[in-house]
Amino acid sequence: MKNNPNVGELLTRARNETRKSPLFSRPGKDIPAGIVVFLVALPLCLGIALASGAPMIAGLISGIIGGILIGSISYSHVSVSGPAASLSAVVLVALEKLGSFEVFLLALVIGGLIQLVLGFVRAGVIADYMPTSIIKGLLAAIGLILIFSQIPYALGMDKDSPLLDLSLSILSDPPEMSDYLRALTPGAVVLTAISLAILIFWDKTILRRIKQLPPFLVVVIIGVILNMLFKFLIPSLYLEGPHLVNIPSVAGFNSVLTLPKFSAIGNPQVWVYGFTIAFIASIASLMAIEAADNLDPHKRRSPPNRELIAQGIGNTVAGLIGGIPITSVIVRSSVNIEAGAETKLSAILHGVLLLASVLVLSSIINLIPLASLAAILLVVGYKLASLDTIKKMYGKGLEQFIPFVVTTIGILLTDVLIGVLIGSAASLFFLLRGNFFNPFYVERTRSKKRHEIRLELSNEVSFLNKPAIKKILWDLPRKSKIIIDATFTTFIDQDVIEILNDFQNTFAIENNIEVVVIGLKESYSPNSQIHVVKDIEKLRKDLHSPQKILDYLHDGNQRYVDGNLISRRLRNKELMDFIKESPLAVVINCNDMREPLNILLNTGIGDLIPLRATGNLVSDHIIFSTEVACRKQGAKLILLMGHSKNSFIRQALDDHLSGRDAYLYPLLEPALNSGEFPQKKLKTEEINRLTDQISSWNLEESKKRILEKNPHLKEQISEGKIGLCSAFFDRKTGKISFSELYKLQINS
Repeated sequence: MKNNPNVGELLTRARNETRKSPLFSRPGKDIPAGIVVFLVALPLCLGIALASGAPMIAGLISGIIGGILIGSISYSHVSVSGPAASLSAVVLVALEKLGSFEVFLLALVIGGLIQLVLGFVRAGVIADYMPTSIIKGLLAAIGLILIFSQIPYALGMDKDSPLLDLSLSILSDPPEMSDYLRALTPGAVVLTAISLAILIFWDKTILRRIKQLPPFLVVVIIGVILNMLFKFLIPSLYLEGPHLVNIPSVAGFNSVLTLPKFSAIGNPQVWVYGFTIAFIASIASLMAIEAADNLDPHKRRSPPNRELIAQGIGNTVAGLIGGIPITSVIVRSSVNIEAGAETKLSAILHGVLLLASVLVLSSIINLIPLASLAAILLVVGYKLASLDTIKKMYGKGLEQFIPFVVTTIGILLTDVLIGVLIGSAASLFFLLRGNFFNPFYVERTRSKKRHEIRLELSNEVSFLNKPAIKKILWDLPRKSKIIIDATFTTFIDQDVIEILNDFQNTFAIENNIEVVVIGLKESYSPNSQIHVVKDIEKLRKDLHSPQKILDYLHDGNQRYVDGNLISRRLRNKELMDFIKESPLAVVINCNDMREPLNILLNTGIGDLIPLRATGNLVSDHIIFSTEVACRKQGAKLILLMGHSKNSFIRQALDDHLSGRDAYLYPLLEPALNSGEFPQKKLKTEEINRLTDQISSWNLEESKKRILEKNPHLKEQISEGKIGLCSAFFDRKTGKISFSELYKLQINS
């Protein structure tokens, strides 16, 4: 008989099936999707090249490579790659710093090779370790840079105009409003306004339902048509020359391809931008394929390391022939998915169509106004740096918001790599700050006699935690008590050991503070004078009476309600250490209550013995089990616990009031026979309130049964050696209401 495959074999088989998916298995869906993606990609390729300050043809070259080459190598079915808006700011700055497009191409080749290495060393997990605040800050900064860089094209102004100077020097001699008006090109302003209106209001029109008509393409087509109409009808608005796209006619490959300047290999800035491109492009691509996989109706997984290899090859080739950086792009990928793409054929086809447009349609592409492309990029930039994004980051707390803001401002004031490093430093500060304030868990209790605190040390306590621990210890009031629990700690820095020594041997003695230390291993500090308490019973020496135990449980529930629980992390081999001592109480609750008692009451492991009585009505066997828990195991408190909205009693009431026979009726029978719940009350009382009343009545009935049927427990309760009380757990608030201890006198 054939053996069943194991999990590893199944995963390998799934990966192989993904790789071998037939390219032409769904042409009926992939070909239309590829056409739609082409229509979206064409203006974006040109627009991103414009935003990057690179030649327009470079954007189309990268779009072709992203579609045909990366589409063929990648194992992603639905992801589409092309020029990256997330790297436009890097390209813009790099071109200025490096001095020429040819030198920049060398940096792009280096970046692609680095991506290739990252893929081969299986570094695809790096995106998982990049804080969201840094990524959001990077995207917001890119959005703002896009907006600032497109203003000249949107207004038809000379990009080098002194009117666009945003430095403080312009304040000394501010230009007149008339200067601004003269610098504008009316036709560009009109086209920008119309294009922005189309993009902003598109989703509010019926046209949004036509998936084959992307708004980006509509803006470009309308821009071309309107500009042609301006030529004949309103010549003053007509745009020409520097206000239009300008890509060279394809007379041969030399006319469109640009080679990198390899002689600049020794320039340190080339390597800096090479690493910057590799870092940002890798993060952006990995994030984009993850988003695309989430949108994929079939939820197929794209291997991240294979994607890095594909992107590395694509960027290397782009650098060799005159392109700009490429990443997997979520905008095109989402359009591809919405258009119904099933395989990589749609991405490859969109690249083929871009190639055809360069070879055949260059003269038509040169009719596109730059103002139309600028409007597209203004909208893209705003989406990256929207007010909604800022509000969401602020809502996540300062530890997320401050690195987000620092990253954004850092990139705007310096460059992308330095800005990301500054933001990462801010994020690291909050990480260390969190570690600084979390070396322990604190549990505070206050009795009539003194203030008590329990300090449970974390798994690892380093020298960074010294100030926080010292503050807790030295802030303790006089005549208080502290329990330092190192049971679950695997490492304590020697500096922390010295603090504990100083505290116990000097400060605690001088301030009459009782110190108990549990679980501190001798190997941490062989010369330590701290006394290691091995008998945990010393912690519970005050819990010697039923009333003390009841108060302890009451305080524990209050800590639960307040959110001040201690994390009780357990290792298997240490469980027995917690159940060697006598339990504090036996708790009898209903099967319907499945909440963990030791959390609700904030007790230690083994402190409680839980018993189940359906509907809170104890049977003879439960009473006997209770006697064993007290007589044999040493529990000093019997706690009968009910809870709100008991589903068993609620169902029994529903059946009874509807006249149906029900197997749960015995849970109601004693209460109904008592006369406290007449038929009138059953019909008029709200069902949930009535359920809680019967649950409480059953608790009191169970008290009576215990006393009537077990002479030993009755005697122990009458002498005060064992306590008997009831409690009611409110599931909505988490609060437990406790009764007083049952008082009983035996007649002599």
